[in-house]
Amino acid sequence: MKAVFQVESVDDQSFNKIEVDIVNLVVAGWAGRDRAAIEHHIEELAAIGVPRPSSVPLYYRIADNQLTQADRIQAVGDASSGEIETFVFAVDGELYVSIASDHTDRKLESHSVALSKQVCAKPVGTTAWRLADVADYWDELVIRSTIIENGAEVLYQEGTLDSLRTPQELIAGYTDGATLPNGTGMTCGTVGAIGGIRASTTFIMELYDPRRQRSLHHRYDVAALPEVA
Repeated sequence: MKAVFQVESVDDQSFNKIEVDIVNLVVAGWAGRDRAAIEHHIEELAAIGVPRPSSVPLYYRIADNQLTQADRIQAVGDASSGEIETFVFAVDGELYVSIASDHTDRKLESHSVALSKQVCAKPVGTTAWRLADVADYWDELVIRSTIIENGAEVLYQEGTLDSLRTPQELIAGYTDGATLPNGTGMTCGTVGAIGGIRASTTFIMELYDPRRQRSLHHRYDVAALPEVA
């Protein structure tokens, strides 16, 4: 998928356009730092039929054609939902960070986590930062998402990135210590849903930089296709 990002400069807040052909899309799952909390969550999901991961973290490969910068996606049925994650990618050896949603089919998840991720489009933002510009205070960055319920915006996820493994650690785990190849994009984990995981026809996401008082934003709508037998 050919993606275009506007990269914000920390010097003068100007934007520079970069293009990248994402040919390898990776979702880093079970990316939390607290192993005890991860194990507790694995046991919770196992109790409702979701298979245990074969390793932690676990790297799900997703077809690159599922990545989209559109503001509207389609999904079969009404049982899918978004998850905000930071999204890292490389251009000419330089790492950048944007935001993406690991949109997932929750009904299919109890059968196969990998398939539940694969069948859904993965929306990604259109703006980005140089990872080097925020790496020194990465843990202070905040990811949050909002959904629309009963016509009102409701906070759905919010948390600082100190609860998740750093992009450098996740990349090293995926590449056996090498750098992230050009053309590879990786989502880097998420935080829990406030009030429980649930579907919404609109998903709004933000990565907030408290030091520089700036944010990356993206919003998309979900159109449900009929689920026929």
